[in-house]
Amino acid sequence: MATNRITKLLNIKYPLIQAGMVWASGWKLASAVSNAGGLGIIGAGSMYPEVLKEHLIKCKKATNKPFAVNVPMLYPNVEEIIKIIVAEKVPIVFTSAGNPTTWTSHLQEHGIIVVHVVSSVKFALKSQEAGVDAVVAEGFEAGGHNGRDETTTFTLIPMVREKLEIPLIAAGGIATGRGMLAAMVLGADAVQIGSRFVASEEASSHIKFKEMVVNAQEGDTKLTLKELAPVRLLKNKFFEDIETLYQKSPSKEELQQLLGRARAKKGMFEGDLIEGELEIGQISGLIKTIKPAAEIVKEIVDEFESVQSQLHQY
Repeated sequence: MATNRITKLLNIKYPLIQAGMVWASGWKLASAVSNAGGLGIIGAGSMYPEVLKEHLIKCKKATNKPFAVNVPMLYPNVEEIIKIIVAEKVPIVFTSAGNPTTWTSHLQEHGIIVVHVVSSVKFALKSQEAGVDAVVAEGFEAGGHNGRDETTTFTLIPMVREKLEIPLIAAGGIATGRGMLAAMVLGADAVQIGSRFVASEEASSHIKFKEMVVNAQEGDTKLTLKELAPVRLLKNKFFEDIETLYQKSPSKEELQQLLGRARAKKGMFEGDLIEGELEIGQISGLIKTIKPAAEIVKEIVDEFESVQSQLHQY
């Protein structure tokens, strides 16, 4: 696989990035993906500052390769998290769920590469104006929190590519080498993959959640709670409770009351498949096995190169 703008920028072997997912992306997963030639990301969104620091220390011991931290900027403790990232000399930060102008220059002043996650052309251009080093454009097939426009990945990527000058990473609905190749043909310099790595041995998500992911079929996820923050969930009792509440035209306050606190932790980390919030992408219908992260990386890269060579015959 040839080097390109992203592999050079991030100093990685493959243009393959593991998404920083809440309750799934700890130091074990991040270091395993980085050691396999991709870029592993620690998801700070589900970590108190002191927990993040512990994960950073362990990750640096487990790999000598670059790794990153994902920072959802709407979460509390962001200032403290940024201080820890700077102090621990994290080389790369992926920011999301907020204004990229807030922390980009501060992080770059400390030698940190900044990548911002967006769901539209408009916000991709705002991120470029803010001075970020690269952009992740994520379609609404993705698991977890999503953009309000519901633009699919393979529609979004060529539209962003047409306008954007800096490197572009595609995310949402990609779990295979074929999907990776398709995204890069459409203009991406790399891909970010989340759901496939949830079903890895090193992911910190609960085994019951991983098993539910590999048993998921087409149509088993849906985007909901758009009035709060759009989120794609596996259908379970909690999801059905949301659907029932929607029949009564609920207020935002009523939706927030049903959601409550720590429901994603309850489902994804603690394994409550009934009352928990189970965030996963549409591509879960294609995921059938739980494997070591290194095997997943190799499988994706091998398929990418195999299909690419087949296409050269045409």
